Amino acid sequence: MSDPRVAPVVPDDPNHPDHPVYRIEVLISTLLRVGVAVSLGLVVIGTVVTFVRHPIYVTSHVQLVRLTQPGAAFPHSWRGVLDQLVRLRGQAIVTLGLLLLIATPVMRVAVSIFAFRAQRDRTYTAITTLVLCLLLLSFVLGRIE
Repeated sequence: MSDPRVAPVVPDDPNHPDHPVYRIEVLISTLLRVGVAVSLGLVVIGTVVTFVRHPIYVTSHVQLVRLTQPGAAFPHSWRGVLDQLVRLRGQAIVTLGLLLLIATPVMRVAVSIFAFRAQRDRTYTAITTLVLCLLLLSFVLGRIE
């Protein structure tokens, strides 16, 4: 039986499952896989909902072209996405899936900041924080037209 007052020994090998670096890498890997899988699922579900609620898109080329033109039936703001999600509109579900797909690597950068801080790597923590700030700034500036 081990003494609870003695701190557990952390292995020096970063490939060991108990090493903090290994656990963070697994977390990042899981984050990326789950983010992409959920995003894909939302896009597929949204597409199915769109065609089930509007079967004319299958039979009418004109209506389908209207749906797929840039700026067509998809919401263009967070409020629009939320309003249409409440109504279970397929286009809003697809848009949510695409937003999640865009957000997934941004979340990976945010998690990396904590990983570098845990490793006490100030240089990479600063660089990664700068990258995250630039990503967030690009989202804000990209909204301004």
